[in-house]
Amino acid sequence: MFTDADNQTHTQATQSSSTAISSHARNVDLAIRNAEEAVLKLQHADGYWVFELEADCTIPAEYIMMMHYLGEIDTALQAKIANYLRARQAADGSYPLFTGGPGDISCSVKVYYALKMAGDAIDAPHMTRLREYIISQGGAAKANVFTRIALAMFEQLPWRGVPYIPVEIMLLPKWFPFHLDKVSYWSRTVMVPLFVLCTLKATAKNPLGVGILELFVTHPDLEQHYFPERTLLNKCFLGLDNLGRAVNSIIPTRMRKLALNKAQDWFIERLNGEDGLGGIFPAMVNAYEALLLLGFSADHPHVVTARKAIDKLLVINEHDAYCQPCLSPVWDTALAALALQEVDKQANAAPLTRAYDWLKSKQLLDQPGDWQIARPNLAGGGWAFQFENPHYPDVDDTAVVGFAMADSNLPDLDESIHRATRWIVGMQSANGGYGAFDVDNTQYYLNEIPFADHGALLDPPTVDVSARCAMLMAKVAQNHDEYLPALKRTIAYIRADQEVDGSWFGRWGTNYIYGTWSVLLGLEQTDLPKTDPMYTKAVQWLKSVQREDGGWGEDNFSYHDTACAGRYRFSTAFQTAWALLGLMAAGEAHSAEVKAGVDFLLRCQQSDGVWNDKCFTAPGFPRVFYLKYHGYDKFFPLWALARYRNELKNL
Repeated sequence: MFTDADNQTHTQATQSSSTAISSHARNVDLAIRNAEEAVLKLQHADGYWVFELEADCTIPAEYIMMMHYLGEIDTALQAKIANYLRARQAADGSYPLFTGGPGDISCSVKVYYALKMAGDAIDAPHMTRLREYIISQGGAAKANVFTRIALAMFEQLPWRGVPYIPVEIMLLPKWFPFHLDKVSYWSRTVMVPLFVLCTLKATAKNPLGVGILELFVTHPDLEQHYFPERTLLNKCFLGLDNLGRAVNSIIPTRMRKLALNKAQDWFIERLNGEDGLGGIFPAMVNAYEALLLLGFSADHPHVVTARKAIDKLLVINEHDAYCQPCLSPVWDTALAALALQEVDKQANAAPLTRAYDWLKSKQLLDQPGDWQIARPNLAGGGWAFQFENPHYPDVDDTAVVGFAMADSNLPDLDESIHRATRWIVGMQSANGGYGAFDVDNTQYYLNEIPFADHGALLDPPTVDVSARCAMLMAKVAQNHDEYLPALKRTIAYIRADQEVDGSWFGRWGTNYIYGTWSVLLGLEQTDLPKTDPMYTKAVQWLKSVQREDGGWGEDNFSYHDTACAGRYRFSTAFQTAWALLGLMAAGEAHSAEVKAGVDFLLRCQQSDGVWNDKCFTAPGFPRVFYLKYHGYDKFFPLWALARYRNELKNL
């Protein structure tokens, strides 16, 4: 039996534990209030959120190169971009594709050229280190196709050093092995104006006559092997490339003119006003330069508007500047709204209503889009990623916006929600999964063509997008069983795609932590029991990669080496939030691992209420192009903390 002393000790321990829990809860509440206030302050008067979207140094370098191509050099802006570039050089002299990553020769070549254009002396220490890195990698001839095309336009290497991509590709029939409809949206929008530039052999004005022959190990005119042979299929495509060059001179003038007109009509139809072709920088620049090459005057409305679209991507600070790859208001708005809904739907009803009113105005209904080629009888209902991009609604954005609306409990959203869900069901690929923009975009043999050395020509189904589609369908199917067959197929796809260790690959966010979070949030909306192996294996994996400080972190190098899956040299707030949200979705809200993760977020929150992760957060294209969403370390930790607080209240 307990003595009075035992009872007193027990009471004191209970009180001490209760006090600790109460203190912890107060700290969580304070962190939520501070983060919520910070996010609300960042909402635009029109209702949306948009955060900076940063890429590697390739795009800022290309902006300087564009100015020299045109012969229109803004020296003040160029100086600020050069400051940005110099500050991001790695210790070995190279330029990586993501923070802390290995050097990339293609990015490094473009940065060197841009800095030299900006007036940096080639014997300056940073230029010497950069040049030595490039030479150590085999020189500029080893850069990727897009870099070599740029160098050909600046007459730094012969046109035989780039793939043969004649504009007559526009005339190929649909049954031909290569056709525009068989590649991804981003590939189409980049390639069509590029066909024009390469066919007409665009030549930069380059008014200062800047060259970079010092970056070649062998003189570019003597270089014999610009296209390494990888596979038998690749060798066949290289043979066709050589054949095309051989017959180029006998292509009838009438056929070339017809193809040029078709290419021009194609990208003019999709110029997308001041939001630009495809809403992405590379396509915008190609279209702008192609318009001028085709004879459009500098003051033609198409040309003027195309340039405005490019310049809207600039982020100009007091001492530096850079160019974003695109803008992400729809994505940012939906995710910020989900975080605020987790905090308090009623208290945040006013800002959420403004957000959804804005999103409703951006829903794509009857506008023409390339997705209709595969689904001509499907009614619209999607959202693009950018402010405007009507030809290219984004499946991922649509699923997130539709789910956020359905989760908000706000009035007058049902029509938008069901339009979105019906569109999502209609965009399902044959294997039950979802690509980002297209249906069954899985002609993998096309990755062997010489132009596709970046390996990002296609838009096949991925599990992270599919999981969010499942999340929407499951949420809405609670009262509408018409969505259940498609949902069942998607769950089967997700189950089949789970890794042996229990994680899922993340195509659009870094990486296995992102993929696993995506799936667990989707599964939570279904009627699958938390004892399902998909849940239990995922939970086990997430716990196994938690770091000693309680957080989670994963390097983008996991796209290059799977041994890095779920691992990084430090924890990040946004990836910790993903792991926490995933674990809580799997029923682990009261686990020691979740509390440790929450404690990590509490420790690293800044005085302004947000977090500040320095690393890149997502791939644009794994192994090729990476992004830093500046909103991820603001709304994801808020979302995770609010979910945790709500779970504590349910004890």
